[in-house]
Amino acid sequence: MTRAYVMSLPQHSRSQNWFVAQLKPNGLAMAQRNLDRQGLQHFAPLRHESVRTPRGMSRRARALFPGYIFVTLEPFSPEWRAINATRGISRLVVSDPRRPRPLPDGFLDALRARCDASGTLMHSPPDTFAPGDRVRILSGPFAEIVAVVEHLDDTSRLRLMMDLMGQKVTVTLPAHSAEKAG
Repeated sequence: MTRAYVMSLPQHSRSQNWFVAQLKPNGLAMAQRNLDRQGLQHFAPLRHESVRTPRGMSRRARALFPGYIFVTLEPFSPEWRAINATRGISRLVVSDPRRPRPLPDGFLDALRARCDASGTLMHSPPDTFAPGDRVRILSGPFAEIVAVVEHLDDTSRLRLMMDLMGQKVTVTLPAHSAEKAG
């Protein structure tokens, strides 16, 4: 399984900045191992997605940014060029060939704040919806339909009541596939 956090990530370090590296195809695990060997901090956040299998639905971890990994480097150190020679990494994303451009301050801190301890993106907490709330379904066959929350269970699934072709229909969806309707 893909790992999001490989090294413990301290809070923002002023002497180092975060950069984006493009991975080679299927190169995440190899890049993580080699960045560990170089002693460089890295972060590849994950997201869960539901996948239909012959045995029903299952959840799988997938990269939030497929093909990319965040790496921390000294801003004016020559070591940034060594990233391009790291196995599993294709290149460091740069706008100027002489010097890489770091991510904006706070970007990675904000992203990490939305992830759990394993580096997986957390969805809306279950208590953001309450019975009677009007929600818009974000994906699937009922995308863009507005429904009313009937119940929220302990596994972050919503039971929704919607009007479909003149009939009241109840559906159950993951809480992350709906948002409050305006």
